[in-house]
Parts: sequence; structure tokens; C-alpha cells
Amino acid sequence: MASGPAASGGEAFPPDEGPRSSSPRIGVLAIQGDFKAHKSMLELLGAQALEVRRPWQLPGLDGLIIPGGESTTIVMGIERSGLGGPLKDFSSGGRPVFGTCAGLILLGSSHLGLMDIDVERNAYGRQIKSFEAPVTVRGLGDEPFEAVFIRAPRIERRGTGVEVLAELEGAPVVARQGSLLVCSFHPELTDDLRLHALFCGLVDGHRRDTHDNAEVSR
Repeated sequence: MASGPAASGGEAFPPDEGPRSSSPRIGVLAIQGDFKAHKSMLELLGAQALEVRRPWQLPGLDGLIIPGGESTTIVMGIERSGLGGPLKDFSSGGRPVFGTCAGLILLGSSHLGLMDIDVERNAYGRQIKSFEAPVTVRGLGDEPFEAVFIRAPRIERRGTGVEVLAELEGAPVVARQGSLLVCSFHPELTDDLRLHALFCGLVDGHRRDTHDNAEVSR
């Protein structure tokens, strides 16, 4: 059976011909959740955004967002689509990944195992207990980020390589490990672009490093 764009009706970015030649190409895992809101925020920041549902859509990307939603449903979709291994390969190459809410759960030790964290699901209560709270995120200036928590997870353990960028009630709610960025809440449900801009900065940095290394090796 044929596979790829022609078979699935999807789209993919062509191979990058130069990391400095165009705006970053960032995918949003589009199995479940509010992936379209993430895509819109990326486009407002000048990135090229692609909804990702199949493994063949990953190679042309510079970064990836795994959005919030129902983590069990997203895990089942990843398994059904054969994305588990390709997602790990994507991250192991150093390309940045941003996990929000359920995406944080997926990056943790119990699922994809890309980030050295243990995560408690629904740590702040069920959906009826959703709330907003101002969170001061290191690197985003003095103005707090108005974070939207919906069935939010909490980082219960973090490895020494995990940097906490924001806390709520003593628990990390924004963290980074190398090229991996996670938050417990839904930044796409606000008008605040700063967290997405922070992620785009990680993507740009990786593109520059990749370009410089390629130049040195010539």
C-alpha cells in the first residue's frame, strides 16, 4: 500500500537547504487537543507551521510542539501512527520539542522518556477545578504569564539536568532540559506569545548551530 503525502492527503516540508535561508519550520502534533491554536501562534511569530500526523512529516521540521489534550488518546494515536520511534529520533538529533500539559506528560519518563522527569497526571484536580494563575517565567521579563491550568500535570521529580523556569505553589510548571521545553498549562489559550517565542528562540539557536557545524565540516 502506498504511503506518504499522496496516500494520506497530508503535507510535509521539503528538506531544508539552509537553516538561515527561511523562517523556522515547526510542526504541531495534531492527533488530539487544541493544535490549531498552537499553529496560529507560531504563524503570528513568523514561523512556518505544519500539522503532524505521520512519521514522514517529521524530517523536514526544525522543531515540534506536542500540545495538551487527553494524554491517553494522544499516546494511542502515536502508537497507531507509528510515531513513537520517529519522535525519539527527532529529539535525539537535538531538534527542540515543546510539550504543553499532556505534552509534558508524554515527554516524561513514563511515556517517550525524552526528559528526565516523573509526572503526576491531573495533579491540580479534574476539569471542573480548572483555574488561571499568574506565573513568573524566567527569561520572559517581569510581567507574569497568565497561565491556564486544565487537568494539569505536575512534575514530581526532575533530574539534575532539568532547569526550572517557573513554579506554582513550590512545584515546577515550566522547565527546560537542553532543547526540550515543557509547561503544565495551556499557553495557546492566551494572547501571550512569549512562551512560544521562547521556544522559537530554541529552534533558531539549533538551526544556527547546525548551520555553523555544517560550515566547519566543509
